[in-house]
Amino acid sequence: MLLPTFADEKSFNYLMSTTTTEVVVTFETAKQLGLLEDEFEKIKKVLGRTPNFTELSIYSVMWSEHCSYKNSIKLLKTLPREGDKLLAKAGEENAGLVDIGNGLACAFKIESHNHPSAIEPYQGAATGVGGIHRDIFTMGARPIAALNSLRFGKLNEEKTKHLLRGVVKGIGDYGNAFGVPTVGGEVFFDECYSTNPLVNAFSAGIVEVGKNVSATSYGAGNPVFIVGSATGKDGIHGATFASADITEDSAEKLPSVQVGDPFQEKLLLEASLEIIETGALIGMQDMGAAGIICSTSEMSAKGNSGMKIYLEKVPLRQQNMKAFEILLSESQERMLLVVKKGMEDKIQEIFDKWDLNCVCIGEVTDGDRLQYYMYDELVADVPAESLVLGGGAPIYTRESREPKYFSSAKQFNINNISEPNDIRAVAEQLVQLPNIASKKWVYEQYDSMVGINNSSTNAPSDAAVVRIKNSNAALAFKVDCNARYVYCDPYKGAAIAVAEAARNIVCSGGEPSAITNCLNFGNPYNPEVYWQFENAIKGMGDACLAFSTPVTGGNVSFYNQSSDDGPVFPTPTIGMLGLIDHMKYRMTLNFKNEGDYIYLIGETQNDINASEYLANICGVKLSPAPHFNLDEEVGVQKAVKDLIRKKLINSAHDCSDGGLFVALLESAIAGNNGFDISTDDFFRKDAFLFGEAQGRIVVTVAEELQDELIKTLAEHEVDFSMLGEVTDNDLYIDGEKFGAVSYWKDLYENAIGREMEY
Repeated sequence: MLLPTFADEKSFNYLMSTTTTEVVVTFETAKQLGLLEDEFEKIKKVLGRTPNFTELSIYSVMWSEHCSYKNSIKLLKTLPREGDKLLAKAGEENAGLVDIGNGLACAFKIESHNHPSAIEPYQGAATGVGGIHRDIFTMGARPIAALNSLRFGKLNEEKTKHLLRGVVKGIGDYGNAFGVPTVGGEVFFDECYSTNPLVNAFSAGIVEVGKNVSATSYGAGNPVFIVGSATGKDGIHGATFASADITEDSAEKLPSVQVGDPFQEKLLLEASLEIIETGALIGMQDMGAAGIICSTSEMSAKGNSGMKIYLEKVPLRQQNMKAFEILLSESQERMLLVVKKGMEDKIQEIFDKWDLNCVCIGEVTDGDRLQYYMYDELVADVPAESLVLGGGAPIYTRESREPKYFSSAKQFNINNISEPNDIRAVAEQLVQLPNIASKKWVYEQYDSMVGINNSSTNAPSDAAVVRIKNSNAALAFKVDCNARYVYCDPYKGAAIAVAEAARNIVCSGGEPSAITNCLNFGNPYNPEVYWQFENAIKGMGDACLAFSTPVTGGNVSFYNQSSDDGPVFPTPTIGMLGLIDHMKYRMTLNFKNEGDYIYLIGETQNDINASEYLANICGVKLSPAPHFNLDEEVGVQKAVKDLIRKKLINSAHDCSDGGLFVALLESAIAGNNGFDISTDDFFRKDAFLFGEAQGRIVVTVAEELQDELIKTLAEHEVDFSMLGEVTDNDLYIDGEKFGAVSYWKDLYENAIGREMEY
């Protein structure tokens, strides 16, 4: 089967440099733009003729996987999308919208900027942050929090260090300058991401219920405005670029990487929120992937209308841009507005005040035709519905086949792994692994307090907590996915990603409400990749039903693979929203008091499957996913929510990457305390301390409340055990002194920094 990728880089570059009138459109032209032969034939059928080059370029981006989800939409529609608190369902708006009470709603979304970040890490990451924030404030919501999920190759490689430095600086510089705090995230390292790093950006904002803006267009004669920055050649065919494998020639497509300006975006934010109050808006949409063509087509299709657009009126920052370049440019900090006729002056006045471009480039028309003119020449004439998701874009179900490695993983036997003689030495190794060690080197480059008055945000907890202004309530946010688990078992691994995000929300005192997702996979034309995708969707869906967290939308990023590394681990990143209805229920992970008893809620397992210990200390990369039982997980989380509501515990921390030892150590470091615990002789000590069986939470309780805690847990019928107690300073396991917490803090907090400085 012919794969949708650029067949010849030199031919593609020539195509981009020639004038459109010089191009005789054939299938070879379409092939250079990433279209399949049957797709080219479908375009001709839709138009009733052969498209010209500008029209072909329009379809190539709008029918790319990045814009159309043509290889994923059928499966995405199987995910649960109903919920009592949902104000906008998946696909209805630019982002999910959830009622959070008191007349307020939270808009939130996660998206990828993987391919651009692989080529130009600073701008790729920065514009990913800018783009996701625009999705939020074009809905009328003021962004209040940003998170990110990052994946890189092996940390000891110079290329990885280069990518990490660029991505982190890009996120930090853009977010800090824009004025929205980066409050949480995750970083994961594995050699499968060496060529294809993953950069997933999450944003959340708050809007009054009923004041959100829709990305729609209607009313013949209503003017269409482009606002914000001028348009350049950066990002042309970026959506098509994001729908192809990374190759050694990908750097030649550097113009596909956009350039961001956070100060311009800040002005755009304030102007956009101000015009909403005028009542002049019909609709508003960010210009992200595919630029003007995407915004005009999606808004028109949603409003069952058409548009006439005059491209020569678009403010440009480069001379002699061609029609297709103006249409497809992904220059940042731009938006499209449809305004009520007669209120143009009011809009112009506001954007003039903020010193931003605000130019009428067309008008809404009856019917469904999108007609684009350049100096009175009709350069493209296409039906809006034929371009959009769920409209005329092609929809496929690809071949699916279980990978050969999957049955091999099931053959793993823990008894073939020798138990270590020196547990302390293993623990010292473990806490310095890049996936376990503190990400302090990363998060210290972000401003987690800018733009908000919230002294509680940085208190140590499993999820990021942002207080709702003028309220006792707060929002809890988490991004999560252990991609190794998903690789080992896509169904179970994706379910674990949802469960762990929920567990982190619960341990922070919140109630999980809804999710957004960023689905990062390899080439969907690879049957084994598509099998991973299918099963991950099933696992995610079942877990979302169990936790009553409907999917509000998100992003699919295929083609994360290269000829050298193959596909990345399947990485369905979960971004979860939770609500803490009163800050008195806020829970943190740090140990509080010497003498508090330490309990483990959830069942211990003789299991080291897919753990950091097994993969990166024992060197066994292939095994089943760790123990996970969805019903047990739901029960444990309900029990912990009850303990928090009854004020019975002083801390709560989930047991995940690195196992029980790492969970205990993180709570000890955060509280500047130690611990004294005993292991269970029934289990291997390495499994007890370093295994990553799911559905477990470490809590602490004061001695006088211990009986009430035991009673409550018994009522919930969950497994639990008393491990030991909090100490003043030192760590003890089975009576052996493991040293002072300060020693372990140095190992844990400085491992990544030392490697980056090496």
